[in-house]
Amino acid sequence: MSTSISGHPGLWSPVRRAENGAVRLAFDSLTEGADGEPLLLVTGLGVNRLWVPDGLCLTLAARGFAVARYDQRDGGESTHLPPTGTRSPLSALFAQRGEAYTAEDMADDAVAVMSALEWRSAHLLGVSLGGAVVQRVALRHPCRVRSLTTMGAVPGDVSGLRALRYIRLGTLAKFARLKHPDTPDGAVAAGVAVSRLLASPNRSFDEVAAREAAERNADSGLQDRQAQSRQIGAQWHGPPINAVNRPTLVLHGADDPLIRPSAAQSIASRIPGSRLVVLPNVGHELPARAWDSVATEVHGLANACSRRTPGSDD
Repeated sequence: MSTSISGHPGLWSPVRRAENGAVRLAFDSLTEGADGEPLLLVTGLGVNRLWVPDGLCLTLAARGFAVARYDQRDGGESTHLPPTGTRSPLSALFAQRGEAYTAEDMADDAVAVMSALEWRSAHLLGVSLGGAVVQRVALRHPCRVRSLTTMGAVPGDVSGLRALRYIRLGTLAKFARLKHPDTPDGAVAAGVAVSRLLASPNRSFDEVAAREAAERNADSGLQDRQAQSRQIGAQWHGPPINAVNRPTLVLHGADDPLIRPSAAQSIASRIPGSRLVVLPNVGHELPARAWDSVATEVHGLANACSRRTPGSDD
């Protein structure tokens, strides 16, 4: 029996690699619910795939999904690109240009993982930066997308200065200023600090739980400003999100301290037929109290489009 890096024996499959050109993408799949409807999870800026809680993944599996997750390029165990001139996420936003790769490349990464899983199409759930990525996948590869759920994200067709209106720059600046030693203990301290920064300010912060989670997943990507800059600097050159024609759900934490609710409102108003759900007492996070609501909403979206026949591969 394999032991996953999440610390739960046998919960996740052994790590595999998908390829998109020279980029290799680490992914795994939940062993529970493997015969369900395919659901691919796409994570946020700089972080690895373990930031989506196992509890949420199990809750989704209980709703009938076969859950898989992957590390985006420049995150986790996937390929990290060479250094570029931009050294912080803030400067990457203001630079308004991508020095390493495009947002199209990142969308193609998700499809490469789906192909490695032998999924002709899948439901997509993207969180934070991952939410923008899944919007772009739906634009670039609509036949591979059964439905998309975007959570805590900005519109996928904005970048650079156009994205600033949706971001609380004070929180982003605090995130950029976090400095901890480049050691396992430093990674744990960074994990706790980031969890505190992104949690709802209207709930008591559970530092014990945050520390336990950080100890299970001491993610060095939280302090890799170069990698974060390359991800946030990736520019989108495709059509506007108004052209998305897949069933869409927009989730947003009512207390999100990083992305303004106006971002979710903009996405929902521009993607035809999409539905906006605001999660009370939730920040820029996936707390246990929201797992059932998130899974219920994603399952409802999947049911609503279950009679639609996915198209063939691109």
